[in-house]
Amino acid sequence: MTNINRPMTALEWALLVLLSLLWGGSFFFIGVAVKEIPPLTLVTLRVSLAAAILLLILRSLGLALPREARVWRGFLIMGLLNNAIPFSLIVWGQSHIPSGLAAVFNATTPLWAVLLAHVVTENEKLTLARLAGLLSGLAGVAAMIGPAALRGLGTDVWAQAAIVLAAISYACAGLYGRRFAAWGVPPMATAGGQVIGSSILLTPLALIIDQPWHLPLPSMHTIAAVLGLAGISTAMGYTLYFRILATAGTTNLQLVTFLIPPSAMLMGVLWLDESVSASQWLGLALIGFGLACIDGRLLRYFKVAR
Repeated sequence: MTNINRPMTALEWALLVLLSLLWGGSFFFIGVAVKEIPPLTLVTLRVSLAAAILLLILRSLGLALPREARVWRGFLIMGLLNNAIPFSLIVWGQSHIPSGLAAVFNATTPLWAVLLAHVVTENEKLTLARLAGLLSGLAGVAAMIGPAALRGLGTDVWAQAAIVLAAISYACAGLYGRRFAAWGVPPMATAGGQVIGSSILLTPLALIIDQPWHLPLPSMHTIAAVLGLAGISTAMGYTLYFRILATAGTTNLQLVTFLIPPSAMLMGVLWLDESVSASQWLGLALIGFGLACIDGRLLRYFKVAR
């Protein structure tokens, strides 16, 4: 059995940072597209187009999706846990509470992942250093978003609970998704199967609720944003997701939640000429400290140095 409590390799860290960039970019794409496309239809387009893209790539590589019934049941469950449930809860929750507060609640995903993994797995046990790192990372996310994000804490309790439930669903998906590597399903095929499962679950809801045939034709920049969301953030993103999950484990994978705010900050500095506030630097330092605690090598170095 793979020792997932080990420090991540340089390649795994690089893939995790790349995943944070891909998923950080999804906020930009969603911000553009949601102005013209209802949320449920947008989510359905996201997973359906990603499924089509991944199927084309799999066919071009000469790879086929598995045919076993248990694997397809797994794809449907992953689609439910990793897309249908959390996407719906987050969209509903963000309609009642500020997006910054929602982001802080969403950043609890690694905490739920490490607690659940400690209970249900043999090789991802909770350690004091890992817990300290997770709490530091969560504090860093809150600091980067700013104290204004915490306004309204305690009001709209059901909306806040919805975001927390979405985070728990993401954590459960990470635990459940480990089985695809054990079944011998390649990461790209797993990503394709999951978004196909999500499409099967979400398409009827979008057709019934949004009736998208009544919507006006979206503009070209909205169409480009949808394609970016589906191709870059979803198709590429979930391929990396299952690649990291297969070797680094659930807890390490969910650290991407801490890396998304710094990635978004970096993109803002490089491409939008944005400045970085003192609270963002503090948040970045807390996130860096938390990741170092979880990785463990820095702590072991100081022990040896003493």
